[in-house]
Amino acid sequence: MDLAAFPEEVKDAIGYALYVAQQGGKHPSAKPLRGFGGAGILEIIEDHAGETYRAVYTVRFARRIYALHAFQKKSKSGIRTPKSEIDLVKSRLKRAEQEHSRWLKAQKGVPSS
Repeated sequence: MDLAAFPEEVKDAIGYALYVAQQGGKHPSAKPLRGFGGAGILEIIEDHAGETYRAVYTVRFARRIYALHAFQKKSKSGIRTPKSEIDLVKSRLKRAEQEHSRWLKAQKGVPSS
């Protein structure tokens, strides 16, 4: 599910939490995502009409944040993020690392390969 398909209230809440991150802050609803060794990967959890929505982003890179994933949690039991969602976050984190490296090189005037 794409963030654009989330209910308006959820999009507003997640959007504001991401804005706070862009400004260098941490919204109260943003918590470190377990399994990533620290507070560099954060998860925003929003409940709406009996459903749970999550967005994951990283602040690991200087001067930039990357939104990695947004999804509706389907499981009604437990709070653990499903492995398939974690695997997708890991894959997107690798792409964000590559993108950030290209961005840094461009900032320094180094041609990308």
